[in-house]
Amino acid sequence: MASIKTYERQSGDITYTVVWRAGGSRTGDWCRESFDDETPAERFRDLVNGHGQQWPPGWVKGRGFVESSEPPMPESEKFVVYAHNYVGLLTDISDHTRTNYTRFIDNHMVPWFAELSVSERGDKLTRDHVSQWILDLQNGRPGPLHPPGTKRRSYAAKTIANLHGLLYSILQSAVNSDPALRDSNPCAHTKLPKGNDTEDDEVFLEPEEYALLRRHVRADAVDIIDALVSTGLRWGEVTALQPRDFTFVSKRPTLRVQRAWKRRGEGGTFLGAPKTKKSRRTLVLTPEQVQLFQRICKGKKPTDLVFTAPEGGAWHSGVFHAHRWKPALKAANAAGLTKRPRIHDLRHTHASWLIAGKVPLPVIQARLGHESITTTVDRYGHLLDSSDDEVVAAVEWAMAATVPLSVAEAA
Repeated sequence: MASIKTYERQSGDITYTVVWRAGGSRTGDWCRESFDDETPAERFRDLVNGHGQQWPPGWVKGRGFVESSEPPMPESEKFVVYAHNYVGLLTDISDHTRTNYTRFIDNHMVPWFAELSVSERGDKLTRDHVSQWILDLQNGRPGPLHPPGTKRRSYAAKTIANLHGLLYSILQSAVNSDPALRDSNPCAHTKLPKGNDTEDDEVFLEPEEYALLRRHVRADAVDIIDALVSTGLRWGEVTALQPRDFTFVSKRPTLRVQRAWKRRGEGGTFLGAPKTKKSRRTLVLTPEQVQLFQRICKGKKPTDLVFTAPEGGAWHSGVFHAHRWKPALKAANAAGLTKRPRIHDLRHTHASWLIAGKVPLPVIQARLGHESITTTVDRYGHLLDSSDDEVVAAVEWAMAATVPLSVAEAA
């Protein structure tokens, strides 16, 4: 703790000197500031104690508080304020996404950046701050503003990348503002941790593996998993289907995806538009699918839900997973299934079956409702190895027609 020592000059005047160790540690450097009067010395001592045994911000030794020529940072440029304002003004996200973004900021950014400035003024958020933040997330360390004793868990590379993407967008907004609040984005050249390449994000089931899993699913859940794996629809899309979405009396029966379950920001769900513009799509149906959906739709009104829970109403994903999917998966694993797919992996399985059947990727993109062909290629491109024979045959056929015969061959 800072204390006051009194000294007598040769002139007989008394000097009041505030002394302390920097940071309050026993090994910290000794610091001192002298005053002619006891009252300002006492005030300064209290300031040092209030700032953790450090020089008070803005104080210059021997001169006191010196006014900075730099204008103070407005409250609106403080990270915690700016980030919340940024998310609050986004116009292309749902209320649920807005709530999630706000939670990510409060839980995973504010304890590191709360008082830092997104602008060039004040204590600016720098690349070093971002790098330290990533290291802390990766190693499960709390941020500087977390309460003492806070425990954190290590985050996976994908989670860190998602959080970094949100932070990048927030700071890029400060770069793009008019006038620009800062010259560059400190997230721009950050090296992110790499994921574990030995583990696949997606699980693809062979037809025989799906048949094994299906045998262990309860009878009231078989239709819905058959629909998921045979259409590639997302859970929120298949559980939002209504009889009016089907065209059975046609040369080519179809299914139209035009709604999906959405989450409210304050909790709960509602029926809304599909995930993206291209998620609103039409799928052709096989004769077997027509039989499946006709049987399920029989006796239902056009706007009724096609798939309902045993007690009526929409299936809840958590309930289905806990009481239908997990027990079936456990039993199938005991019976010889070596994989542990998620429900969403039925969508990936559907795509893998289409690729095995030589369906072109653009067609698969349209069927799955991917906004970009890049998404389809990135996710399923590695499955195209099965087409190598067709590639070799096509090149050999083309080259055979264009390479001229030698004289000996002509003879």
